[in-house]
Amino acid sequence: MSQTFQPSTRPAAVAGLFYPGQPDELRRLLVALFADAKPGATAPKAVIVPHAGYVYSGAIAAKALARFAPVAADIERIVLLGPTHRVAVRGLAAPAVSAFETPLGPVPIDRAAIEAVRDLPQVTIDDRPHAAEHSLEVQLPLLQRVLPRFNLAPFAVGSATGGEVAAVLDRLWGGPETRTVISSDLSHYLGCDQAKVVDAVTASAIERFDSGPITFDHACGRLPVAGLLDCARRRGLAVERVELRNSGDTAGPRDRVVGYGAWAFH
Repeated sequence: MSQTFQPSTRPAAVAGLFYPGQPDELRRLLVALFADAKPGATAPKAVIVPHAGYVYSGAIAAKALARFAPVAADIERIVLLGPTHRVAVRGLAAPAVSAFETPLGPVPIDRAAIEAVRDLPQVTIDDRPHAAEHSLEVQLPLLQRVLPRFNLAPFAVGSATGGEVAAVLDRLWGGPETRTVISSDLSHYLGCDQAKVVDAVTASAIERFDSGPITFDHACGRLPVAGLLDCARRRGLAVERVELRNSGDTAGPRDRVVGYGAWAFH
């Protein structure tokens, strides 16, 4: 079902679960998460970041998103893609609402960006995949910490090809005013040692710009990742590994872990 744009706001769905729901508590946690996140020499055009609860992966995502800080005042648009976890989607779903709410305030949706890809057959306008989806929402307070203001072009990626994702990214690539954020965790529920082996395979594939070895067992966001790797390879970007860890290293048990990685593309 394709909807028309609506002057309404998607309320935060996982505030109080994946991250604090109270603004002051959230601000304090964001300060702590970014404490060791240093801007690099150059700001990336795109990043891959994890999307678990902040206690597990927030600091890892912060280390990549902090790389936007040197050009924060120039960034007007964030193109944000993540996998769907609750609602099945064919292709990529953009929201009909005009803003996404967080405890730090609303993030306006970039309707012009969504209109620019609306004619692509893989793109639909549908709020349902976004309503309870965490993979996109958890990035927003982190981005709000780094950027003074930005418009958001969010896409919930379901059943699609890497080429279909790449076609959307190509249309919205833009110039220095636009940056792309791909949201994906890595392996799920393996033992810590096994997860490190599997996640090393994924990391190597990303760093070779080769999505072929990356299955859904390697990364829940493999399709958004594949689309970015396609674009980045064709455009001659370089990739930098920011961090590669898992929940056994951060805040969870070591017998069933989730892998987290962050990369910056320059």
